[in-house]
Amino acid sequence: MNLDLTRPSLALVACLLAAGCSSSTGADGAGGSAGADGSGGNAASGGMAATGGTAATGGTAATGGAGGSAGASATSGDFLLLNYNVAGLPEILSGSNPEENMPFIGPLLNDYDLALVQEDWLTPDPNPFMDLGLRVYHEILAADATHPFQSEPAPLPLGADMTRPTALVSDGLNRFSQSPFGPVDRQRWTDCFGDQNSGAGDCLATKGFSLATHTLADGVEVDIYNLHAEAGGGATDQALQVADFQQLGDYVVANSAGKAIILAGDMNLHTEENEDKVIWDSFLAQTGLIDVCATLDCGADVDRIEKLAYRSNDSLTVEPTSHDFERMKFVRPTDGAPLSDHPALAVRIAWSVNR
Repeated sequence: MNLDLTRPSLALVACLLAAGCSSSTGADGAGGSAGADGSGGNAASGGMAATGGTAATGGTAATGGAGGSAGASATSGDFLLLNYNVAGLPEILSGSNPEENMPFIGPLLNDYDLALVQEDWLTPDPNPFMDLGLRVYHEILAADATHPFQSEPAPLPLGADMTRPTALVSDGLNRFSQSPFGPVDRQRWTDCFGDQNSGAGDCLATKGFSLATHTLADGVEVDIYNLHAEAGGGATDQALQVADFQQLGDYVVANSAGKAIILAGDMNLHTEENEDKVIWDSFLAQTGLIDVCATLDCGADVDRIEKLAYRSNDSLTVEPTSHDFERMKFVRPTDGAPLSDHPALAVRIAWSVNR
């Protein structure tokens, strides 16, 4: 989340969302855990985002999509993963044009077995800000997505979370999957910096990371993380990035011990810069994860903030076989403009059961 704070309308919009400019912008960092949302792999109906918090059933990977899912008895396979910040803030705040772009993004997700997206929020129903022309866009993104398992978006706090009263939107992290997954555990970064008047606006959201265990085949599981890290390049932002990746590393060690892992998201780390590289390398060392670009030649994209890391375990080997930014694919068909202010990263992951 990196808002354009030079826009004169931002402070007004933030106040309107926060109940008429009357709520306090007090302490921003109390509490860390958002808890599990209980929606684990909701089965979508009619191509729309699933609702109702029903956990997925069955242990077999769904078929269809890009052809990477494996059957229940499979001992090897691969899947195509998309990591994409869809820039789904309200049109007036977004660094993109989500009102126009989101209908084009949704159908493109179907080319991937798993899509991990950031900045994707569900418009409240009823929408209390409809008269102001304010909305977010998950329901449009999901309308043409055919993945049978989709996460239930975290509700918008709209200034009502007293542990972070500046937060107007939730974490924006969602997943669209051809394989079933368990409950999604959403964890908020312990602290943040920036509201409508300062920084990169991170305290206007409950940014953090999410974890769900995905079933690739009968008895074959992998922990998959999606995250959106602190933005901004100031000293306070840098200190929080250190703290965030330490928090994430501690969580991985505690909750994914001995498990195979795939982790992707908008890291907001420019690893061509030494300070950010130290943060990323320290996190990888703590967790035993491997940057995809240490395995594959990522060329000029090696230091992009959209990253993926992985690790195998004793029973399952996971390994990336391709790494591509789909810059020519995720464009508006009308004029060729990018569909987001972030490029879409596609990584193919091969997996095999160790005998």
